[in-house]
Amino acid sequence: MTSQQSPVWTTISTAEGPMRLYRAGAGATSAVIVLQEAFGVNDHIQDVTRRIAAQGHLAVAPDLFHRTGTGVLGYEQHTEAMPLIGALGPDAIIHDVQAVLDHLDTHDGIPANRVAVIGFCFGGRAAFTAATSISGLAATVAFYGPGIAAGPHAVLDRAGKIDAPILMHVGSEDPTIPAGQVAAIDAALADLAVPARQFVYADAGHAFACDARPAMYQRKAAELAWERTTAFLAEHLPSGRG
Repeated sequence: MTSQQSPVWTTISTAEGPMRLYRAGAGATSAVIVLQEAFGVNDHIQDVTRRIAAQGHLAVAPDLFHRTGTGVLGYEQHTEAMPLIGALGPDAIIHDVQAVLDHLDTHDGIPANRVAVIGFCFGGRAAFTAATSISGLAATVAFYGPGIAAGPHAVLDRAGKIDAPILMHVGSEDPTIPAGQVAAIDAALADLAVPARQFVYADAGHAFACDARPAMYQRKAAELAWERTTAFLAEHLPSGRG
């Protein structure tokens, strides 16, 4: 097993070319794949990756914009970000997550059943998508992922294929995930044979857990969501050192 003593960037192979991967953590026997917002693997996503590594996991964040070489966008560049994430449908997401899983298995000796996936915003949709198509994961966490229940890349009709515990967080005032979609996701989760729960946070909007966006950050909701996420991962993905 290879360990990394400090956060580093590395490059892995995918079916559609090389993809950069931000890695944090050392000597862990479990891993968490962190899927980016619509703005790339920016300082905030790197910080989240390090926070998860501090819980005893190897944490990795793949650059899902590798096909275009976009890298990172500023939070004010929402208009530029939308076509980039719009171009990333289920197949592209599944290929990229599978490439990371293959890397973790061969490079770090961590199999898929010791790996969880967590995503934010676009990454929330990506995490849910991966959970519907990749069997044998340890767990999935999706923070406010638009487009799961409706839109060109909706995958809620695939929810029955989810075979690992899943936890979801959404704000009651999130305009990108209206109440009807929240209800549809609840109904789909209720039919699963694995632990599945969606929490709705009152008075919280989109990106409520992103402390890099003060206008959107809701501290109480964010802290509660992280507490629930930490407990969920501790239950379904116990950390350890090799």
